[in-house]
Amino acid sequence: MGLVSRPARRPEDASADADLVRRVTSGDRTAIDDLYERFRRPAFALARRILADDTLAEDVLQDVFLSVWKDPGAFDGSRGSFSSWLMAMVHHKAVDAVRREESHRRRQGRAEDDMVLTAPTMQDDVVDEVWTRVVSERVRVALATLPAPQREALTLAYYGGYTQREVAALTNTPLGTVKTRMLAGMRRLKENLGGAVAGSAFGGAHGGADGAAR
Repeated sequence: MGLVSRPARRPEDASADADLVRRVTSGDRTAIDDLYERFRRPAFALARRILADDTLAEDVLQDVFLSVWKDPGAFDGSRGSFSSWLMAMVHHKAVDAVRREESHRRRQGRAEDDMVLTAPTMQDDVVDEVWTRVVSERVRVALATLPAPQREALTLAYYGGYTQREVAALTNTPLGTVKTRMLAGMRRLKENLGGAVAGSAFGGAHGGADGAAR
């Protein structure tokens, strides 16, 4: 079977096309509607074949005919027929639409992959932040129940980040007394808060203070 070629357009078709182009160029608003009706079917078929999507094909047609309306002078009759020029524009814009869709899908795919990869980390961060806030609030409440000297020593160590030696110097208290106050305060906090919570809240400050004291 041989190749089937598209029937050649008749001279009167070319003449009608040229008349429509002249009307569009002169600003005749009905001309673009007539032009659309004349070429809608073959233009849509071409765009649909490239895009495989009716909605995208319709968007391409709207873009093409809007371009003709805005700049009818873009057509150069010396380089070929209007129908060939119009269909070439449909083909070009349809191919561009395919590329945009593919680029959009790739970006969307990367964004979804990033969300999947970062979601566990984000959830862990939220859990850690909430836990820290809960612990901090419970520590503040528990500290308020301690005798003032113990509360002062632990507050300076925990919130101020001072070592036992520095707490002793700041409060003008013997180092041994500071150690005793902090130890007694820690024991009461562990009873009130529970060992795990108290350890996570005061472990660094208490251990660091002991290390500095040694």
